[in-house]
Amino acid sequence: MDCGEGSVWFRVGDPSDFTVSQEGVIYTQRNLSLVGKKKMEVVVYAQDVLSNHVWKVRVHLHINPNSRGTAPEQLKPSDATLTQQVPEILFPWRNIVVMGEGSLSRVKRDWVIPPINVAENSRGHFPEDLVRIRSDRDKSRMLRYSVTGPGADQPPTGIFIIDPISGHLSVTKPLDREHIPNFHVIENPIDIIINVIDQNDNVPDFLHSTFNGSVPEGSKPGSFVMTVTAVDKDDPKTANGMMRYKILTQNPQSPSSNMFTINNRTGDIITVAAGLDREKVTQYTLIIQATDMEGNPTFGLSNTATTVIRITDVNDNSPEFTTDTVCSLPLNKVNVIVANLSVTDKDQPHTSAWRAVYRIVAGDPTGRFSITTDPTSNEGLLTVVKPIDFELTRSFMLIVEAVNEVPLVRGIQSPRQSTATVSVRILDMNESPEFSPNPKSIKLEEGLPAGSLLSTFTAQDPDRFMRQTIRYSKIYDPANWLKIDPFNGQISTIAVLDRESHYIKNNLYNVTFMASDEGFPPASGTGTLQMYLLDINDNAPQVFPSEVEMCEKPDPNALNITASDPDLNPHTGPFVFELVSRPSEIRRNWTLIRVNGLRLRIGSLASGIYEVPITITDSGILPMSNTSVLRVKVCQCDHHGDCLEMGKINAVGLGTEAIIAILLCIITLLVLVLLFVMWMKRRDKERQAKQLLIDPEDDIRDNILKYDEEGGGEEDQDYDLSQLQQPDALESECVKVGIRRLDERPLHHDHQYPIRSTAPHPGDIEDFIYEGLKAADHDPTAPPYDSLLVFDYEGSGSTAGSLSSLHSCSSCGDQEYNYLSEWGPHFHKLADLYGGGDD
Repeated sequence: MDCGEGSVWFRVGDPSDFTVSQEGVIYTQRNLSLVGKKKMEVVVYAQDVLSNHVWKVRVHLHINPNSRGTAPEQLKPSDATLTQQVPEILFPWRNIVVMGEGSLSRVKRDWVIPPINVAENSRGHFPEDLVRIRSDRDKSRMLRYSVTGPGADQPPTGIFIIDPISGHLSVTKPLDREHIPNFHVIENPIDIIINVIDQNDNVPDFLHSTFNGSVPEGSKPGSFVMTVTAVDKDDPKTANGMMRYKILTQNPQSPSSNMFTINNRTGDIITVAAGLDREKVTQYTLIIQATDMEGNPTFGLSNTATTVIRITDVNDNSPEFTTDTVCSLPLNKVNVIVANLSVTDKDQPHTSAWRAVYRIVAGDPTGRFSITTDPTSNEGLLTVVKPIDFELTRSFMLIVEAVNEVPLVRGIQSPRQSTATVSVRILDMNESPEFSPNPKSIKLEEGLPAGSLLSTFTAQDPDRFMRQTIRYSKIYDPANWLKIDPFNGQISTIAVLDRESHYIKNNLYNVTFMASDEGFPPASGTGTLQMYLLDINDNAPQVFPSEVEMCEKPDPNALNITASDPDLNPHTGPFVFELVSRPSEIRRNWTLIRVNGLRLRIGSLASGIYEVPITITDSGILPMSNTSVLRVKVCQCDHHGDCLEMGKINAVGLGTEAIIAILLCIITLLVLVLLFVMWMKRRDKERQAKQLLIDPEDDIRDNILKYDEEGGGEEDQDYDLSQLQQPDALESECVKVGIRRLDERPLHHDHQYPIRSTAPHPGDIEDFIYEGLKAADHDPTAPPYDSLLVFDYEGSGSTAGSLSSLHSCSSCGDQEYNYLSEWGPHFHKLADLYGGGDD
């Protein structure tokens, strides 16, 4: 133990009853009896190893009748001779600290005491005294004690309290070690450690209610299966937290009731017996128990969990055929399924130990059959992959073997049932005639005339035991050049063969023929004749390009021209070019130079398009000549030699499609303009048809203004109402009532309408209107639709009644117009005018 700069060694004066550890803790050597004694004394020496300085202290042990507990691991008196007492901690003024129960410690700066142990879940009366803290100077002076730290004045507060006068440290409620295992409080300047002593108050708890594991079938004893784990919240350093595992039950108990065992400390489950077979038992269920107190069934707490052990499959069963197979195969059928081969396998379906792989081990030396596996049914699909000739082989005897994708486990042998015999019988049928060779290739020159015999293309009937006649026909001849004799297969031409035809590809021309027999049903086969056409000089050369451009004042360089010839060498170039002699201006204006060049002989030509005939001769055997026309576009050029007026020249040569498009656009525009003019004229006629018989500009009585409001304004007072009452006052040129309509020219003389009287009398306009209406009805010049016009219909149900009944007479005298005021606010103005109001 450290003290200052050195170390201290402890010893007791009487080692027969007590001993002291180097940490300063005093222990009893035997059970002590305090009968007849009130206290016992122990002398403890402490010696500094470096300085050999020795301290001596006396530790007094006495009975405290108010004590409720003790430290059993430090003092073990007889229950019959010693009453429990509260341990007392005495703090000396010196560096040696002696506890009342006999512990001794040395401090460096602060007082350090051994931990105080308190059992959890105490059922005593609270507060319960733990220890008394006392200073060796409390007799000479007045001291007050206090503690601070977690559990005292810090969260969780109020668990520990101390009597400030007596120094008794007490606990106020039961402690839970699983919540807080220890407390550290301070009674300045002393650190007090309070350890919570564990009790067995927690049941072992498995991590899962059900554990799942697996083990391959056929595993040997001692094979590891899985591990189960439980936890106990009690102190794992004590028996309270030490668990032991065991298997309670096993289901099913086949082939043995003890197929598994468990390591009672680690929870590892292993196999202890042989005979695990997935095909008999697919899984086992074990009930596992965990017990604390090191598995003590009397004092320990227990819990259980379920363990499911699945037996996994291994390939310990071979696929076995159910029966041999007999099947039939039509002749010359390829890629068809001949038979389905079935096997049984006891291993787990759809695993590599269950899926079968088939192979033919005998009976098919030429490889005409193959077998694939159906992934769903695990059947073997026997398929023919090569044609079979009935005349050569009429049956097959195949030996087929079935194995799994993975090999059998060691020690398992394949049974006899893993192989089977498959008998395949070939059915005879009418076979198609076969051309030989197919295709057939021939070489010949083009240009053969019609009726030339080319070759004979015949077919053979595979049915050698049947005597049948074969007929030939043509099924594909795109150029329609050939024909075939239906009896002997001779092929001849019906048109001239042309190598330059667009039907020829790489000098090859293919024709397909068909041969049919007389069987039932008839069978037919096809054959292809490939003709390789050799070239002859049968095409004259043409100038190329057919059009060129040049400037009005050409440069010294000539125009490069050449010729095109669809023939092949040696029937093409080099070509010979020559200008025609007629017309004479051709040779006068143009000249040919070496290397196929055309040059202008004169100084310049006017812009335009010129046609220059040129005779071209090829170099073929029996050379061929042809006169071609070269179109030369002469134009004005810039300083770069590019034409400036090619757009105008090209415009002259617009295509037919462009001209038609332009004409259609012009016609469309004309139709639109015509429709617009017709619509305008029709609208003018409609406007004229709606005019009144009297022109509004000539009759002031028709000048009715619209105010867009319900009542009249102040301007209503300015109307000259005398115009309605005195029509005679109008000028003579306006006396005429009606004006002839202008929408139709009259065929007869102008109709006479009534003339207004010029007599100065208070005339009435009613008679004049009726006379004018009668005249209009009998007017032959009026349009037929000029009958009844409706203007601005405002609806029915007017409270004012019909205005058609209005009339006036000269003998009526003064009339009463007061009733107008009853028609509503809209007629107040009219009532004032005719009612003789003050205004």
